[in-house]
Amino acid sequence: MRKEAEERKNEILDAADKLFGQKGFDGTSTNDILEMVGIARGTLYYHFKSKEDIMDALIERYSVRLLGAAQESAADKSIPINERIIGVVMALNLSGESSKEIMEHIHKPQNALMHQKIQKVIINGVPPILTGIIREGIEQGLFNTPFPYECMEMVVTYMNTIFDDDMVEMTDEERVSRMQAFVFNVERLLGAESGSLMSVVMQIFGSGNRGSLE
Repeated sequence: MRKEAEERKNEILDAADKLFGQKGFDGTSTNDILEMVGIARGTLYYHFKSKEDIMDALIERYSVRLLGAAQESAADKSIPINERIIGVVMALNLSGESSKEIMEHIHKPQNALMHQKIQKVIINGVPPILTGIIREGIEQGLFNTPFPYECMEMVVTYMNTIFDDDMVEMTDEERVSRMQAFVFNVERLLGAESGSLMSVVMQIFGSGNRGSLE
């Protein structure tokens, strides 16, 4: 029964994911979800209290997938250090049927708590993944720091706040200046050769990726 309940819950999330992507969060009703899954209203409310609760669960599911993809990118030691760093950050780019709706949803003022939860997932989950790569870089002589985890925590926290449009409003010129300063200081935090990380950051931000769920 527990397995069946979990399968039913995932069916509801799959349907909501597709509908939110097609019709938008506000344009999707619980009736739409009920019809797509083919269940009674009581079954839906057994698993989720509201449509907002379904969105929360979708975000949590995406978060688990994103961190899993980031860990997979970090683990491939056949790829050079810098490319693996890019792979980890790129893996954090939200994708899926309702990705646009999720982004808009978490940035609404009434969803500030949800936004905070996402930031917590990123700030707690990503630094340990990147730290493993940095330690390998130290062994290879690319980096030189006694604080690899703390460095990555600083980097991820900065990226997750300063480059979040909801937190800091910037012109294009200001963003470019922030990125240059970011690279300059990250290289010094890690004890890396000057200019060695510029291509990494430019590939991350040049792709339009903000480096997180934000």
